[in-house]
This record gives sequence, C-alpha cells and structure tokens, in this order.
Amino acid sequence: MSSAAFAVPLNPHLAHLPVYQPGRPIEEVARELGLSPADILKLASNENPLGPSPKALAAMRAALDRQHLYPDGNAFYLKRRLAERLDLTPAHLIPGNGSNEVLELVGHAVIAPDTEVVVSQYCFAVYPIVTHLFGGRLVEVPARDLAHDLAAMRRAVTPRTRVVFVANPNNPTGTLAPAEAVLELVHGLPPEVLLVVDEAYLEYLDEPLDLLPLIRSGERPNLFLTRTFSKIYGLAGLRVGYGIGHPDFIAGLEKVREPFNVNGLAQVAALAALDDTGHLTRTRANNRAGLRQLEAGCRALGLAFVPSAANFLLVRVGDGQRVFAELQRRGVIVRPMGGYRLPEWVRLSVGTSAENARCLAALGEVLAGR
Repeated sequence: MSSAAFAVPLNPHLAHLPVYQPGRPIEEVARELGLSPADILKLASNENPLGPSPKALAAMRAALDRQHLYPDGNAFYLKRRLAERLDLTPAHLIPGNGSNEVLELVGHAVIAPDTEVVVSQYCFAVYPIVTHLFGGRLVEVPARDLAHDLAAMRRAVTPRTRVVFVANPNNPTGTLAPAEAVLELVHGLPPEVLLVVDEAYLEYLDEPLDLLPLIRSGERPNLFLTRTFSKIYGLAGLRVGYGIGHPDFIAGLEKVREPFNVNGLAQVAALAALDDTGHLTRTRANNRAGLRQLEAGCRALGLAFVPSAANFLLVRVGDGQRVFAELQRRGVIVRPMGGYRLPEWVRLSVGTSAENARCLAALGEVLAGR
C-alpha cells in the first residue's frame, strides 16, 4: 500500500532555512562505529569538562520529588537572584530554554519579512537560522582575520535594518572584539536598531567589557544581552539561559515566550550554580591551562590556530571533514567547520588535561597518516 504525498503547504521560508548541526552525541558515535561509550571523548560542543556545579547537582536531587508539578512559569526566584547579582530588576530579565531560545524570541518580536539583520561572516549559526525563519534578509559583513569588523557592520546598517547580532567572544572563532569597537557600535546604532550581544562565553574572560551600566541606566534601550548556564556553569543538558534588556523590550518578549519554557530542575540548578564560586574558579583555571596545552600541542604539530578568548580552539588541519572522521574512529569527537564555510578547520573544545592530551595524540596520529 503506497502512502499519499504530504500536501499541506509549509511555511515558504523553510525552503531555504539552514539546519543547525550540533556536535555529535557520544551514544550516536558509539552505535555507528561499534565503540564503547565509556571509551569516547567528546570535545565538540564547548561543554564544561568538570561537569555541573556540585551545588547544582545537590539542588536537583532535592527537587526530584516535585517534578510532577509544573515549574514556575515566571522563574521568579531565578530572576530575582540574577537581578540581585546584576544590580537590575527582574523586569530587565527574561528566562530561556538555553540562550538559543532567547535569540529566537528576538526573531518573533522584531524580525519581519523584508527587514534586514546584520551579522558577521563566521557568526554563530543560529543567527542566520532565526533571520530566515522569520523572513528577514541576512546581511553578512566580511570578517577581518576571522573576527568581527564592527565598523563595517555599522556601515552595513540601513533604514531596513532591525537587528545586529554580535557574539563576543565569538563562536566558532573564539575571537574577542576590542572594547572600544564594541562601545562605538553600541553608541553608533540608530535607536530603532536592536543590538544583540551574545555573551555565552563572557564568564571565561578575566576582564570582560561590562555593558550592564548602559542597560541599568536606560541609556541604550536598544541594547540586549544574552547569557547561558550551558558553558561555564556546566548545565548544557538542562537548557537554561536568559536575556537582559530594557523592561519595555522584555515585556514584548514575554508575549511570545512559552509559559513553562524553563523546566523546574533547570531553575533550581541554575539558582544553585550562581552561588558556586568554587566551581567557576576551578573551571576558569582548567580552561586557561587547557588553552595553553592545546595551543602548545598545535604548535608542536605545525598547525595554525586562532587565539581564543573562549573555551575552545579553532585549528587549521587541512581537510577538516577527513580529520574529524579519522578522529571519530579513534574515539575522539571534535567539530568540523565545513558548515561554517571553514572546511580546512576543526574546533576543539577544552577538556581536562588528560582529555586534551588524548585529543592531541590522536590528532598527531591522523596527521601522520597512522
């Protein structure tokens, strides 16, 4: 019996919508290659190799018997704690199912057919996806040395521009825009253009640019920041992030936010992780040492790389897809960059010292043809 063709008309924007390709899960690679999951090392998705905050784990265990109840749809306690931490009000904050959902909420609220969205070449893949999903026109500004050219992005703004996306530090390149250039962009955009600064990797910086005073004072109502608990806090599996902006804009986003978008375990874990300064200190120290270890290993292998301000390293290996596949056969998952139009590169997430050493050894074997 033959099945009928699917005849329901789809949103026409889906025809050209790029599909986000995440780092491959350990279990999937194990099934495909017949390997034991315990023997596979994943350095593909910029996850915290030290795991979740111990305080977050304890908070989740204590909350397990309440999971038959819906979560707090407004994330009251999490927003209150964040507001205290950031010297803002809860009205400045919106919770998200990871910062990716917060970015999508921007699309719902601001991007319409034929409006323009300015991004940098080699930007985070979600920005083009959100733009195309809502029928916007993507304006891609050429990168300079694989980094944002913020002055050129400002010049690309037209009367049709509604959003400018900037990740700082940037994923997938790890580059950090100079503070002066960021501030020039912040103050140089027209008030009707929303500047979204994606700060997913902010906590890895020793001296990050603090844009909160511009939001706190109300001086730049068109500035919106996104942050996440997925990276340094080690809660990627729970999907919890947040946005920081002018209360009027937050109120608009609340109209398109799903009421229970952040689950109960994610809320209690994030709340506990905020106070686990020891975990953050250990993670930063591991990341600094890990970046030095990966950089030294790449130099020893004769490989070029982009100095990183985040928790990963972009490395030029020649045929990125081949190296990715060969590393997988050795039980090491990294991220090929062909989807970012960087086919000669792979991205290595920082692991523990032993994990980094194993990755470098496997990379050396692949490059030597063994």
